Amino acid sequence: MIALRVNTSGLHIADVPAPSDSGEVLVKVSLSGICNTDLEIVKGYAGFQGTIGHEFVGVAQNGELAGRRVVGEINAGCGTCLECSTGDRRHCARRSVLGIGGRDGAHAEYVSLPHRNLIEVPDNVPDEMAVFVEPLAAACEILDQVALPESAEIAVLGDGKLGLLVGQALRAAGHRVHQFGRHKEKLRIAEKAGVTTEIARARLPVAVYDWVVEATGSSDGLRQAVQMTRPRGTVFMKSTVHGKVPLDTAPVIVHEISLVGSRCGRFEPALRLLANGRIQVEEMISEILSLSDAPRAFRLAQQSGVLKVLLADSGK
Repeated sequence: MIALRVNTSGLHIADVPAPSDSGEVLVKVSLSGICNTDLEIVKGYAGFQGTIGHEFVGVAQNGELAGRRVVGEINAGCGTCLECSTGDRRHCARRSVLGIGGRDGAHAEYVSLPHRNLIEVPDNVPDEMAVFVEPLAAACEILDQVALPESAEIAVLGDGKLGLLVGQALRAAGHRVHQFGRHKEKLRIAEKAGVTTEIARARLPVAVYDWVVEATGSSDGLRQAVQMTRPRGTVFMKSTVHGKVPLDTAPVIVHEISLVGSRCGRFEPALRLLANGRIQVEEMISEILSLSDAPRAFRLAQQSGVLKVLLADSGK
């Protein structure tokens, strides 16, 4: 099969064996999505080498789900530790992570995952929507982490792929969302979901919000988010950036600001939102290219103003 691989020489298409029968479910990938983490991995984030990609929808080839469309949670836990036994395999110390750590990913013709990681996709959710389940689940994770007050006023900093999903997910939960970004055309997607938007200027609001989500994908985003937060407020950190992120901790300490790392989320709430039409993702698709054209797709995904670039074996 062909797969998109990364190693010390960079990014390249390779012909590699399909995943072998290891007691897991083999999935033929229909669509996979390029996200900012993929771009950071190519730069060296996580030190991963192998097939990248962790956002996908496909058809199970074996097991109880054979013939059904599925999406897959990216963290494969050991199954025996305390975290796994309590249902929290996302934080298993011995986990492998699809296309990020210890496990080949989904920018390939086939991918393999344990049965427990796979969730069937409802018939009314097409592939072009289902491929957004993983990042949308990450957006919804904020709602699981903190008991936000009803109709909370929340600032979202960043208008990229994840930022737009965060804004929509929080708005769908009934919160008042104020999204800051640099691209009018991207912010229009948030506006259609009822989000208040604003072009981010050189000087952002200072100490205005109790709740701020940092989703800029920039090394300077965390500093900006802290600046926007009121004393005893909370910053949700969503960006994964290769390299060190500079931050003056004095304002965090003096103003007693809580920093909450926020990563993967449960797939079920994300699937419900998509099935119910609560989240709009169609306009977030910038291009669908063939898997064999993946290097060009990655170059496109890095361009300013581009949102989600998808890979399809058929090039559909």
